[in-house]
Amino acid sequence: MDFCPAGSTDLSEAEEAEIETIRQHRQELLEDIKKLKEEIAEVFAEIECFQNAEKRKEGDNNPGEQTSKLSQTDKLSLGRKKFNMDPAKGIQYLIEHQVLSSDLQEIAKFLHKGEGLNKTAIGDYLGGRQFLWSFRLPGEAQKIDRMMEAFANWYCKCNPGVFQSTDTCYILSFSIIMLNTSLHNPNVKDKTPFERFVSINRGIDNGGDLPEELLKNLFESIKNEPFSIPEDDGNDLTHTFFNPNREGWLLKLGGRVKTWKRRWFILTDNCLYYFEYTTDKEPLGIIPLENLSVRKVDDPKKPNCFELFNPKCKGQKIKACKTDGDGKVVEGKHQSYKISAATPAERDEWIEAIRTSITQDPFYDLVSARKKKIASKN
Repeated sequence: MDFCPAGSTDLSEAEEAEIETIRQHRQELLEDIKKLKEEIAEVFAEIECFQNAEKRKEGDNNPGEQTSKLSQTDKLSLGRKKFNMDPAKGIQYLIEHQVLSSDLQEIAKFLHKGEGLNKTAIGDYLGGRQFLWSFRLPGEAQKIDRMMEAFANWYCKCNPGVFQSTDTCYILSFSIIMLNTSLHNPNVKDKTPFERFVSINRGIDNGGDLPEELLKNLFESIKNEPFSIPEDDGNDLTHTFFNPNREGWLLKLGGRVKTWKRRWFILTDNCLYYFEYTTDKEPLGIIPLENLSVRKVDDPKKPNCFELFNPKCKGQKIKACKTDGDGKVVEGKHQSYKISAATPAERDEWIEAIRTSITQDPFYDLVSARKKKIASKN
């Protein structure tokens, strides 16, 4: 039998490169499987924890004795986990197990303290029934509307005579949020001047104007000291990706180095996130879809392609971010994002899902509707 000397091969350079690529993919797959096993183990541990808690709750033979085995700390921990998955069921669990009473003020204190609670879950719970600084506004327009309506009603009740109606407080609150974004978001180039802030709020007080001194004080306050939504406790991304609009494997063409790489994509909250593995907790990159468009494109090397692009700023880099080789978050290098799906049907489904996700900010629609309401009264 003949043996090839070490380092010797009958393969061409292209074949060797292909084999090396296969080896890399195999290693990536093995690492992916390992992480997936770890994640599955964590999920089973969570399930077992819940099942044990439910068994203790039911108390098969001696309910009183079984329930007593679960400490108040355990009940509180389980209640928080249930709340982050389903806020209403979490509160119900805590009340049933006497961790909380049904008193609304006690529940409010529990939510305001917020230890171990996901800020988005708190926003969802309150939207279904200290505002902006204590939780995140939920994305659905109806929930935002109910929440801001409740805030306006409570503010006017506590501060009688400041506004002629709750509609005035409702609109002004949204104007302040928009002003804060305009003045302090680095992506907003057209900063709102005071004159425009006054114009936006003209006629909102039952057809009359608010005192210019009040608006001036609000404007200067926001300009000098922006408010910010608090950071969550580390579960934000996990919660964000829990119920995405769409997810799956796609190939993405690099921005600077034009190579195709397999990435796990998640579409949610008007953003497209991509990961190296399905089990990764943090994305490699984030593509905000605001102001972008999506279309089918042809590529000589890959089938079933679609492209994300900015129709108004052709040739400019898309505002996105990614993690570089050193783990630092840097600005993306793409003027457009070219992505390849496995089949034409899958490509079309992704395009439709992305187009549905690219929606107008609901704030403006809500304020416009409320202004029309005031105008119709007068």
